[in-house]
Amino acid sequence: MAADFPINSEEEGLVAKRRPGDNAEPLSVSEISSILKRTVEDRFGFVRLRGELSGVKRAASGHLYAALKDEKAIIDAVMWRGNTLRLPFNPEDGLEVVASGKLTTYPGRSKYQIVIERMELAGEGALLALLEKTRARLAAEGLFDEQRKRPLPFLPRTIGVVTSPTGAVIRDILHRLADRFPSRVVVWPVLVQGQGAAAQVAGAVRGFSAMPEGHPDRPDLVIVARGGGSIEDLWSFNEEEVVRAVAECAIPTICAVGHETDTTLADYAADRRAPTPTAAAEMAVPVRAELAAGLADFGARSRRAIIRPVQLGRERLAARTERLPSPEALLQPQAQKLDDLAERLKRGLQDRTAQGRERLGNLRLSPGVLQGRLREARGRLDAARLSPTLITRPIGEGRERLDALWRLAQQLHPDRPLARGYVRVTGPDGRTLTDKADAATYPALTLKFRDGDLAVSTGEPADGSGSAPPSRPAPAPARRKPARKGTPPKQDDLFG
Repeated sequence: MAADFPINSEEEGLVAKRRPGDNAEPLSVSEISSILKRTVEDRFGFVRLRGELSGVKRAASGHLYAALKDEKAIIDAVMWRGNTLRLPFNPEDGLEVVASGKLTTYPGRSKYQIVIERMELAGEGALLALLEKTRARLAAEGLFDEQRKRPLPFLPRTIGVVTSPTGAVIRDILHRLADRFPSRVVVWPVLVQGQGAAAQVAGAVRGFSAMPEGHPDRPDLVIVARGGGSIEDLWSFNEEEVVRAVAECAIPTICAVGHETDTTLADYAADRRAPTPTAAAEMAVPVRAELAAGLADFGARSRRAIIRPVQLGRERLAARTERLPSPEALLQPQAQKLDDLAERLKRGLQDRTAQGRERLGNLRLSPGVLQGRLREARGRLDAARLSPTLITRPIGEGRERLDALWRLAQQLHPDRPLARGYVRVTGPDGRTLTDKADAATYPALTLKFRDGDLAVSTGEPADGSGSAPPSRPAPAPARRKPARKGTPPKQDDLFG
């Protein structure tokens, strides 16, 4: 054995040789690494380590590599992709966590490490530290700026709600909306806590935002709601994925997560934070009864605004009418004047009557007075001289008018054209004929020439029986009335 055969340094050589009694074969590095790996995994099959994360990085494969350290030591850590997908938070440098898993070795580097199967924050303080760190980082990007906040629609036609379909939150929201102003509600059901809740909430918000304009289900307002709980229960709404989805939503958003004292990062990113889901419903819509009362008040005010000028006009008219004098006061002076004039007229007539009676009484109708007046009338008659021109002038003027009418009669006489070769045709009754049809009704006609008459026969009886119709007596010449003075005579009066 090795104890029985001490090694002599003089016997050492350059090449390794098997010594007598040495039964320990040399191990390869791989073999010792495998032995160490089995020994460590068997001895430390499950451990829980508490430490601060350092050097956190994610590989393209999705695996997570980091180191856990405290004040005196450090150990490498690895978390496979399947386990990282179930993490309820995003690991970052500086976080104090409790990692559960098993110890193993990595033969490629002769290092031991822990393969983490589950990772949790080491107490609420670490959780709050992570929350504050994430909040500061997102605030630095401007996701929480007040300038980004948009006003909520006054009366949304459709309201989208991102929440659990089975909890009391959706019932509270629907009940409050029905009380205030019934509206159309589209619910996007999601998990509100646990594994995958953050991804579902973010996907629902992005889904509402991606709906095109005019889509029947596109809401005018989005409410992200959840009931109360611990900080661990509400942690999904602190995830960066949810916060960014709420901040980037194209639709105005109300975040109502937890109770009044609960605040999440999604509250900072939303356009409006509601302390409770019920308060979110109150922010979303106004009270219909109040709107109706407001409309009625506006209608009454508008009616008063219309009636007020009329009332003011009536008041002004009444005030001015009161200042006007009464009709009796306006007519009293004129009535008094009329009475005065009537009295004066009455006295005047009485005076004139008395004067006439006096003159009539003073006038005495004696024969001498009448004879004197007769002599005065005869004297005025003798003094009036009748000039001959007063008689001859009207006679001369009448003669001139008569001569003018005679000349006109000579020019218009029907026999005057006979001197120029014309003939006037008359019937047996002496009537002048101008139409052939009238002439054909007579068996004989008379042609009047300048120097005499000529009787001719048409050769046709008037009634077609061969006997001439009896001649009608010539009408007696119409008696002409003397023309009035100054009135020109008509042609019928001359040649009727």
